[in-house]
Formats: sequence, C-alpha cells, structure tokens
Amino acid sequence: MKQRVEIGGCEVLMKQQVEIGGCEVLMKQRVEIGGCEVLMKQRVEIGGCEVLIKQRVEIGGCEVLIKQRVEIGGCEVLITQTCPLQSAVVTNLRQRNKLTVSGSTQRHVTRALAVCVLTFGVVLPLCCHRSLYSYYFLKSWYLEERSSEALRQGYRDGQEALQHWQDVAVGGAVHGGEHEGAELLVTVVTARRTDGLQYHYLLQVMRRLDELLRGCGDVPCAAVMVCDVEGGPQENEDAALVEKRFRVVRRGKGLDQDVNVFEKEKRDYVFCLRRSMEMLKPRNVVVLEDDALPTTDFFSIVRDLLGRKFISRSLYVKLYHPERLQRYWNPEPYRILEWVGLGAFGASLILYLLAFFPRFFPPFSVPLFLFLVVYIMVGAELIGRHYLLELRRVSPQLYAVSPATECCTPAMLFPGNTSSRVAQLLDVAWCMKGNAKDMVLYRHADSAHSLEPNAIQHIGAFSSVRVNPLHPQLL
Repeated sequence: MKQRVEIGGCEVLMKQQVEIGGCEVLMKQRVEIGGCEVLMKQRVEIGGCEVLIKQRVEIGGCEVLIKQRVEIGGCEVLITQTCPLQSAVVTNLRQRNKLTVSGSTQRHVTRALAVCVLTFGVVLPLCCHRSLYSYYFLKSWYLEERSSEALRQGYRDGQEALQHWQDVAVGGAVHGGEHEGAELLVTVVTARRTDGLQYHYLLQVMRRLDELLRGCGDVPCAAVMVCDVEGGPQENEDAALVEKRFRVVRRGKGLDQDVNVFEKEKRDYVFCLRRSMEMLKPRNVVVLEDDALPTTDFFSIVRDLLGRKFISRSLYVKLYHPERLQRYWNPEPYRILEWVGLGAFGASLILYLLAFFPRFFPPFSVPLFLFLVVYIMVGAELIGRHYLLELRRVSPQLYAVSPATECCTPAMLFPGNTSSRVAQLLDVAWCMKGNAKDMVLYRHADSAHSLEPNAIQHIGAFSSVRVNPLHPQLL
C-alpha cells in the first residue's frame, strides 16, 4: 500500500504491501488531513480486479469513526467502524499542544520585552533628553544652559518692553481700556522688585495686554487695571510708565510693615480684589500677577471658558499650574482616571491598526490589550503630560477644565461676584509659611476648577516678596 499524507502543508508518502490469504494486495492511499477530519481514498488492485474504497475518518475525542464505501464489480458494500485511539497517542497529542502554546507565549513575551527596551531605553531617551518636563531630561547637561538662556531672553524682552512704554509715554497715548460694568476686568497686581528690576516683568505683561486689546476691534475684549501694592519708600517706576495707558490704583505707603510676607501678600491681594469691584463693577474678574504673561489667545480662552454653564457656579478658576507639577503620577485623583483612559484609547487604536496586518501581529487577546494599555501609560508619563496638554492649544474649545489644584495663584478667574466672596474668605484667614493664600483658597476648592493647558506663561525668575536665589533655575 502506498500512502501520501499531507499534514499542515507537509506530504508523507507511505507504501504498504498487504497479504490476504496468500494473495498480495497493493494499496495506494492519499490522505488529506484538515483540522479534525481525514478524507481517505484508496484504490486496491487484486489480481487484475480493481477495488475502489472511499473512507471518511472523523476524529472526536478518543474515538475514530471510519465509514467505507466499497465498489466491487458493480456491487457496493458500506462498512462502518469505530476504533478507540491508543492512550499513548492521545497523551502525545496533548503534550504537543502544551509545548506549542508554551512556545507561542514565550515568543510573545520576548517580543513585548524587546519593544519595551527599544521604546523606553533607546527611542524615547534620544527624543526627550532635551525636553525640560520629561523624565528623560538630562539636568546635569542642559539645566544650567537652559536657565541661562531663559534669563537672557527675559532680559531682552524686558528691555524691548521698556523701550516700547517709554515711546508710548513720550507720545502721550490715550487713556482707555476700562469702563463701568464691563463684562471682564483684568487686574494686574504689582510691586517694585528689589531683584530682577532690569527684567521689567510688569512692562512685558502690560505690553502683551495692550497688543491683545488693540486686536479686539471696536468692542473691547476687557477692561484693564493695574493695582500697585508697593509699600516701600521708593516708587514703582514700571507702574508709573504704564499709567498714561491704563488706570493704576495704589494701596499706599508704609502699610502692614509689621506682618510676615505671606500675610502682607494676602492683604495686598484682598485690597486689589475689592478695589476692582468697587471702581468698575465688572461681571467677571481676572487677577494676574505682574509676571504672568498672557498667551496670544488669552481673551478667546477666557471668553470660551465663561461660556461654559458650570463656570458660573465655580468659586474660582485657576488659569495656571506649574508645568513641573502637571504629571500623571500625582495625588490628583482625576489625573489617574485620565491616565488610564489615555492608555485604553491608545491600546484600542493600536489594535485597530494591527488588524490590517494579521500576518505580522498576534490576534486580539486580553493580555495583549492590557500590555498595550500599560505601554501607552508608561510612555505618556515618561514623555511628560505637559507636552500632551500642549496639543489642546489647537482650539479654545479643547481646553480642559478639571478640579482645582493646590499650588500657586499667578492667574485667577473669578466669575460673577465671587471675587467679593473670595476676599471675605481670605480676610478672616491668617497667612504664614505653609499657609499662604493659595492654601487658604484650596480649602474651599470644592466648587473651584483649573484650566489646562495654562492660559499664561510664568516669566518671573525673581520674586517681589520672597528671598531669591543667586542663580535662578527653571526647575
């Protein structure tokens, strides 16, 4: 008997010589195995007589069902047989299955490890080692250089702003920009700086606001006021320069000299909030510190923000949070949810794209999906959440509003009449180190929010109320 067997693309040719009652039977078999079904055709020659045998073998569990239809000289015989498989054969098949699954799993794990090493150990370090807010940023190599360049750029911008406002003062620019009952009032709180005076932060901020207001057309985007809280004997020269263009209110000299800097900062802030409401009675108030430089689409962002219904019920909205504190690995619970959501979305997108290349990638499975979720999450954190947030700047509608964060108040939006309520809350609190005004506000943050990404750039390297380092660093 000759047999040709095809198993998974491989062919086996088998020859058998069968002896029946002294007669020799030559059998030729061609066996095709496809899944669990074996189709066998036999042509048997016995002394010139031809016997055609057709077999269909069904393998299910441990039994083989054989059906034979034999044609001999026009006579047809149907034979049905059930044959038990030997336990050794079954055991062998099961062992082969286990080895196949184990080998496949090992290959997938090896590929996953290779992808992780290549991504997190080679590609991302090469791409992100100069990114300031990435885990891969090489501080020892680039921080001092980047900090020095930022100071040089700040100095150039400050000198340009100084020249701009000196020219405006000489030219006698018209007074304007504020009227009672304005939809939005922007109040800039300023004080004379002992350190960093040559950077003229206030002049930079007011120049940007002046440019933005000129781009609003006939209908002003907002009223603008400067609140000078300098309490020392010297005049705030920068505030005097912008006075012919914008209204400047002053708190007075020699006030609160016997309190700590945190309490004085709070009292100055409360004074500016109350004067803003008393003088112009605006519907909404934005308070900027004098080193909070608005972005070029600042008024579009604020206008869109005020158009969101829930904002009217908010105590305040923070328009800035330090970039170094924007990471996913953070105590803020909502960021963990955002992080997991990003991982799930990224994993789903990758699996959708891989479906177009089934020959090169494994099919969908829960372990593969979970691996991709973690892969995307780790990559996003290492690159830096700050850079992902920057993608939202495409449109003001894409800016995210989240629960209020704890630190810092360089830019705050007080919708409606909440500025008066905030002034009352701050008035009854005593501020000191560890309990500054931002901490006091955070205790009432149940109905407060933060905007992401930031609507302002914090350009101040030198503080007007705290001790400054000799060489300020970006981080």
